[in-house]
Amino acid sequence: MSAKDRVRWDAIYRETANFPYPYPDPLLFQYVPPIHGIGRTFRALDLACGLGQNGLWLAAQDYVVDLMDISRMALTRAQDQAVERGLRNVNFIQVDIDELKLDANTYDVVCVVRFLRRELFPMLRGAIKPGGRIIYESFNTRCANLVSDAPRDFLLGQGELAGYFGDWRVLRNSEVEHVSQVVAIKPE
Repeated sequence: MSAKDRVRWDAIYRETANFPYPYPDPLLFQYVPPIHGIGRTFRALDLACGLGQNGLWLAAQDYVVDLMDISRMALTRAQDQAVERGLRNVNFIQVDIDELKLDANTYDVVCVVRFLRRELFPMLRGAIKPGGRIIYESFNTRCANLVSDAPRDFLLGQGELAGYFGDWRVLRNSEVEHVSQVVAIKPE
């Protein structure tokens, strides 16, 4: 990514500033474990979070959440939503993915929705604690049938996403239409 990418995404979020705030991805409702009353801090990462609807939902479930995105405009809107909702357990981190560093065994949940950077998979795998989970959803090559100029580098091949987590306990592996989804638990 680059300053050019940041400017482009800031412009997109500026143009859509009056759009309704999006709902969290339904995968979260089904696959994020409840942590109320467990007695320890659980951490989550919403990577390439955009407006942060997924990360804010995680924060409302009592996770301490890092929302990371390149767009300052998107993070500002997410921050406004967090204040409106009274959420204080959220960190807003503007980051260029090319410079991303994640510590090992940090997160109980990592959520990535509609973003693909293949070289990040080893780092994401390492950042999840044993027993933690990844919730990942992105477009696959069938998307090219809908959008003729869809950049092929950012489309998953059939079976590709599940392959990155083949040695984990896979709870969901779905390739419906133009979207691939995986939910997997890291071995203890």
